[in-house]
Amino acid sequence: MLDSTTEVRAGDRFAFGANWMSFVEVVDDVRIDTATASLTTALGLTGPPEGKGLDGRTFLDAGCGSGLFSLAATRLGARVHAFDFDPASVAAATELRRRFAPHSDWRIETGSVLDPDYLAGLGRFDVVYSWGVLHHTGRLWTALAGVADLVAPGGRLYISVYNDQGFASRAWRRVKRRYNRSGPALRAALVGLSAAYLARHRPLQTLIRAVRLGTGHRRPAPARPAPRTRGMSRRHDLVDWVGGYPFEVAKPEEVFRFLTGRGFELRHLTTCGGGLGCNEYVFERAGTGPAPAQ
Repeated sequence: MLDSTTEVRAGDRFAFGANWMSFVEVVDDVRIDTATASLTTALGLTGPPEGKGLDGRTFLDAGCGSGLFSLAATRLGARVHAFDFDPASVAAATELRRRFAPHSDWRIETGSVLDPDYLAGLGRFDVVYSWGVLHHTGRLWTALAGVADLVAPGGRLYISVYNDQGFASRAWRRVKRRYNRSGPALRAALVGLSAAYLARHRPLQTLIRAVRLGTGHRRPAPARPAPRTRGMSRRHDLVDWVGGYPFEVAKPEEVFRFLTGRGFELRHLTTCGGGLGCNEYVFERAGTGPAPAQ
């Protein structure tokens, strides 16, 4: 089974794992608690301190990235199996396990959602989690079918997929492709220009910040920036957004039709309001069997 290294060197794939290795350096208990709360809410669980809503459940993190949500599931009592196509992501998750869950049975390995032989050996899980992963495979619908098959009857599939914005999505795809085929200077410029573009609806805040910097009036910087929703980092998310290639998108109704046709029912949906970003879904597979406690 190939890993991501060859594609990254050829400029055909973003070095997701390198970005996650950097993110792991800023992970702390606050970020972990935020991620755990996010997972608890989306799955409709009873989380700490009231209970461990995934006690005794199996949890697959398909494309684990930093491993932050594998760690969150571990803290919720799940038996976690995590894999990623990028060896650096596997290393990042392994480091997170070493720091925060050294005695857990959380398993981490290299694997691909596009490898049918690998997937066939995994079995089925009560929760299959793949947030912001499938649209970076280059074969979105094949990857989605693959992870859907890993959900046990009565189990949950928790995914997010980039929203289809038509022309804007095609434009961002060109930016991402350019980023991965450029040197450090142009990459830095693309990140800076993208940050300015994404902040264009906040001109007053941007102006105030520029004036403060220009006159030397600066607010004391916090020791560590507050985590974003899901425990993420604004800086790492920006680099991931600008460089995240391959890049595919889908409309919510396309995802809905694809999975309901495979015996799933929608249980949770959070959209990005038709704009930039991911639509988040939790589907339940029809049939009898253990499912996450409500």
